[in-house]
Amino acid sequence: MPVNEFYPLVVIVGPTGSGKSSLALDLAGRFKGEIVNCDSLQLYRGFDVGTAKTPLIERRHIPHHLFDVLGPQEGYSAGEYAAAARAAIAGIAARGTLPMVVGGTGFYLRALLEGLPVLPERDEALRARLMAREQARPGSLHRLLTRLEKTAAARIHARDVQKTLRALEIRLLTRKSLPPPAGARPLEGYKALKLGLDPERAALHSRIEARTRKMFDGGLIEEVQALLAQGCTGAEKPFESLGYKQAFEYLNGKITREQAVASTIVETRQYAKRQLTWFRRDSAIQWLRGFGDETEIVAKAAEAVALLRY
Repeated sequence: MPVNEFYPLVVIVGPTGSGKSSLALDLAGRFKGEIVNCDSLQLYRGFDVGTAKTPLIERRHIPHHLFDVLGPQEGYSAGEYAAAARAAIAGIAARGTLPMVVGGTGFYLRALLEGLPVLPERDEALRARLMAREQARPGSLHRLLTRLEKTAAARIHARDVQKTLRALEIRLLTRKSLPPPAGARPLEGYKALKLGLDPERAALHSRIEARTRKMFDGGLIEEVQALLAQGCTGAEKPFESLGYKQAFEYLNGKITREQAVASTIVETRQYAKRQLTWFRRDSAIQWLRGFGDETEIVAKAAEAVALLRY
């Protein structure tokens, strides 16, 4: 461990399309870093185009962790992700390299850095019964959670079935209100530098539109077709995500291709806004007012990392 008794840790957050991966690659190359994924969808194998996952050939031989670790039918709770990410970070620090956590899934990042209360393990039988109820009556799980835990339900989007399912599972297993954050064990032994990308809104919207069209033109439809041919049904968790949901609806004849593209653009912009709202609650984030591939932004980020390390 360094003489100051803290390992350096870099965290890069921001809305989708802001250039987090580009900035991370640049900084990792300069400071001998290794990248730890904090995007819930990039955990999944086979979901590459629609998640803007950095192709292997473009990773510059920089080690990447927690990418492609789940099959479509599998899932990670925030606690499971935090445990896996902490293990990856510890291994990176032990090798004398710089751990860099990169992604836009705010709840996963909070679980990693701040910890979560001790919660019961998954009960697969209970989860199966709850999912059967949801499939029979879409929206019923969120309505049930609202009756049992109004405050908790208000924090979860009505269409986020997985978070609703987990909250209900905890409530039904413990027969108590969901535990407060007190008692959670934060990540210890690290000095974290949190960098946030915040490009100008119109420019971000333009990038989101361009990237979405590039995804649909560059193989997103074909990727979904291949996943379905491999045995996916479209009911798996990753198919709830932006782009994949619309591509699946297009392949099933529910919408046109252009409607799929337009819907993805609109919903991605809305998602980016929610991400920024989440991250702005964290006063420790140093905001960089631009994209992660801009020379000036890279220089400012590199200066901050250099100060962290030395």
